[in-house]
Amino acid sequence: MLERLKSIGQRYEELNHLLSDPEVIADPDQLRKYSKEQSDLEPKYQAWQEYQNVSSQLEDAKIMLEEETDPDMVEMVKNERDELSHRLAQLEEEIRVLLLPKDPNDDKNVIVEIRGAAGGEEAALFAANLFRMYSRYGERQGWKTEMLEANSTGLGGFKEVVFSVQGKGAYSRLKYESGAHRVQRVPTTESGGRIHTSTATVAVLPEAEEVEVDIQEKDIRVDTFCSSGPGGQSVNTTKSAVRITHVPTGIVVSCQDEKSQIKNRDKAMRVLRARLFDQRQQEESAKMADARKSQVGTGDRSERIRTYNFPQSRVTDHRIGLTLHKLDLILDGDLDEIIDAINLEEQAKLLKNAE
Repeated sequence: MLERLKSIGQRYEELNHLLSDPEVIADPDQLRKYSKEQSDLEPKYQAWQEYQNVSSQLEDAKIMLEEETDPDMVEMVKNERDELSHRLAQLEEEIRVLLLPKDPNDDKNVIVEIRGAAGGEEAALFAANLFRMYSRYGERQGWKTEMLEANSTGLGGFKEVVFSVQGKGAYSRLKYESGAHRVQRVPTTESGGRIHTSTATVAVLPEAEEVEVDIQEKDIRVDTFCSSGPGGQSVNTTKSAVRITHVPTGIVVSCQDEKSQIKNRDKAMRVLRARLFDQRQQEESAKMADARKSQVGTGDRSERIRTYNFPQSRVTDHRIGLTLHKLDLILDGDLDEIIDAINLEEQAKLLKNAE
């Protein structure tokens, strides 16, 4: 561990010199590359600096204990030694977490797809609740949420809604939200007051750059059609809606949220790139089945990950056995307690595997 930290410290200081080199400053690509690398190394470098400082102070305290004879001074130095030893142990634990392999997608923006599943109109209304929950969570984080496509119902629900979340670390915070979410409540459409169970599925995809997924024009078929639903005079009069079919995989993406055909095509291509990127990752993960099993949940879209029980104001995450009685707050975007707990569980498993 210490050897790795030493090499990280050397690389960080090397980057300091590179970032002050006039040739690097004059090259935007190089400057961006080195700046990002240094930013990624910053927490590890700072932890290494503190570790060295605390270790040095601890050695000094031990030497003083051997030389000091005054009882009051001995007691004071012993207290300082104990505090430094405790801090050193904390730092070692923090550093072990910092040195865990980082998901290369963690800093990416995400595309989230929510679909009403079992439960008809009630499932669609629940999908709308989940969309609002993630939108509110994004606001709390200072992220930008952008609607890409929505297939709404008459009562305000969504059969399907696709949106992007843009902000640093969006994927790292939302990646474990993929799966089946279950709701238990009395539907507004139910006159007898019976509790129904419905589900909606969530897929969180890291947004891929064009350079990461090369889509050839010959591999896609683009169809245009008139948009439907609310939208004013342009609805059903101009062919602004776009449907893109990726012929090799059969993936189909539609977008009609914008009045401009060009904007709809751009949005559809973003979703298509994300789905192709995710498909490639799923295939790679399948080849590494053992590593896949170590994760919190499998990421399988059909896996039931969470239940939202309205009568008891209860939310339960089944993967880690966490139950919270604060349903209203969670649906209003207060997700940090759940997300932090899931990330801690994943870190614990990775640390155990690394031993």
